[in-house]
Amino acid sequence: MSETPEPQLSHFDQAGHAVMVDVSAKPATRRTATASAFVELSTAVLEALPDNPKGDPLAVARFAGIQAAKRTAELIPMCHPLALTHVDVEAEIAADGVRITATAATTGPTGVEMEALTAAAVAALTVYDMTKALDKAIVIRNVQLEAKSGGKSGEFSRAGGRV
Repeated sequence: MSETPEPQLSHFDQAGHAVMVDVSAKPATRRTATASAFVELSTAVLEALPDNPKGDPLAVARFAGIQAAKRTAELIPMCHPLALTHVDVEAEIAADGVRITATAATTGPTGVEMEALTAAAVAALTVYDMTKALDKAIVIRNVQLEAKSGGKSGEFSRAGGRV
């Protein structure tokens, strides 16, 4: 019976210096990732959302998230620039805030987890920006990967762990 090797950080060379991983030998496969974030808002802010003089915060957040996903490699130093084939960001009102869900997809040699996470985080920050005049106590929480598919590490679902 063979042992599964211990996972290791991939962005360091033998000397411990940060490096961009060489993915040139990896096969191009379809890869997807979904991430989420939550913006905790007071009841007063939630009730004021439709009347925001800056525009619809949820629509602006969706566009900001999509734009952010496309620019992830400019923000995260060791992240590969990817040709994304799909990005979707949903922002929906919940009982105590706004739930953001972002999905990214590509066909390539590396995954799109960072693009989905960046989209969710920036969409949440945009909701904050659009509503901060009403409340400075807004909290952004739980920016997290929900699921991914493709690549050698296989499938992952937060609900069920590795698939």
